Amino acid sequence: MEELTKEDTLNLRKKYIGEACILFFANDPLKITRAAGQYMYDEKGNRYLDCINNVCHVGHSHPSVVEAGYKQMKVLNTNSRYLHDNIVKYAEKITSTLPDRLNVIYMCNSGSEANDLAMRLARHYTKAKDIITMDHAYHGHISSMIDISPYKLKVQMDGVHTCPRHVYVAPCPDTYRGKYADCDYPGEDLGEKYANEVGDICKVIQGRGKNVCAFIAESMQSCGGQIVFPPGYLKRVYRHVREAGGVCIADEVQVGFGRVGSHFWAFQVQDVVPDIVTMGKPMGNGHPVSAVVTTREISEAFKQCGMQYFNTFGGNPVSCAIALAVYDVIEKEGLQKHALEVGNYMKAQAAKLMEKYSIIGDIRGHGLFIGIDFVRNRKTREPATEEAKYIIKKMKEDYKILLSTDGPYDNVLKMKPPMCFSKENCDYLLQSLEQLIKDVASKDFEPSHRWTVVDATKPGTRVMHLKASL
Repeated sequence: MEELTKEDTLNLRKKYIGEACILFFANDPLKITRAAGQYMYDEKGNRYLDCINNVCHVGHSHPSVVEAGYKQMKVLNTNSRYLHDNIVKYAEKITSTLPDRLNVIYMCNSGSEANDLAMRLARHYTKAKDIITMDHAYHGHISSMIDISPYKLKVQMDGVHTCPRHVYVAPCPDTYRGKYADCDYPGEDLGEKYANEVGDICKVIQGRGKNVCAFIAESMQSCGGQIVFPPGYLKRVYRHVREAGGVCIADEVQVGFGRVGSHFWAFQVQDVVPDIVTMGKPMGNGHPVSAVVTTREISEAFKQCGMQYFNTFGGNPVSCAIALAVYDVIEKEGLQKHALEVGNYMKAQAAKLMEKYSIIGDIRGHGLFIGIDFVRNRKTREPATEEAKYIIKKMKEDYKILLSTDGPYDNVLKMKPPMCFSKENCDYLLQSLEQLIKDVASKDFEPSHRWTVVDATKPGTRVMHLKASL
């Protein structure tokens, strides 16, 4: 088939693809034609360093993963209502990485599907409906997940999709610029303060004569700005929720499979055991496969409701062959240990930049899940939104580095690269970043329209103007 020019591809996309399907770098989108490892290549052969693609977990086009899919596809692909070795082999491997009580798996196709199924499991087990989610959370694109994703609800313009009455939103436990920030409450246990917010919601639900169905949260929050929870937060939250009759769901779709380095699953950093774990994205290295893992008790309650679970493509032989290959690569190439070493190196080198340039307000993360928070003023922590946008744009144009921003103000440089990302990649990234920080210092940027400082000497004065009516 004849390859289209970039202009032709863009014109056809505008003609046929839904306008809500956005592109990276919308003003000058990239046409990527191939990729390998941590690099992507455009139609002209230009090589870009990929710092954000956490889907291709073990590296783009990894030979072992590609070969596993190819070999299985040549032989058989069908649904999981027939016996096949791949699905049970994968179930055995993935549950071996989890706490003993998490030993029943359901296979799906995407993180959105996995989170939707997790909610169904929770409802049939608790016989309750009220859900506690977290501010700035994103759990998927389907309607049931938009209901519990303030990250999406807040930007909706027409008011058609609103937060349901059975969904309650707890503050994101952001200790840098959240409701309880370390500068406003020095020395206080912020994990306890944020967890008590969830406890208060549980009391509200019980005060209405109901029980909590579930608390759902990413084990580290991505869309909120690469948020690492304060120590003890999830342990206290889980206690509050369980005492109110609910179950605890850990969304590991973006942060699982060794990305945090110190552990295979990010919830283990908080020393907790969820009742349900969801996983996706990195599980298939770009192939659509996901899963829900839960306890025998929750699974039995789902079975007893009389509704069979059947997913046409979930757990098919090809998907499971690919997922098995991804798991084997993580083990054989020592990618969890690699993530810890490279992530620690990245944070240490970034900290040296922070000593030199006040635009860096905070560096946070575990392993290869890192955020750099850009500020206009370290004392007020006013976000440097426009400066961050400029840096992202110039990184792509001048240095062929692909990055993006996130957080409530889009001022947090997020890094979730393929796990093969190297120390040399870190050096190139940070050297390029330093040059752009120097460039930024010579320019005049408008402040974020969503930010106001009322009185920087008093707690709670960093005001977010983009609030959801939840």
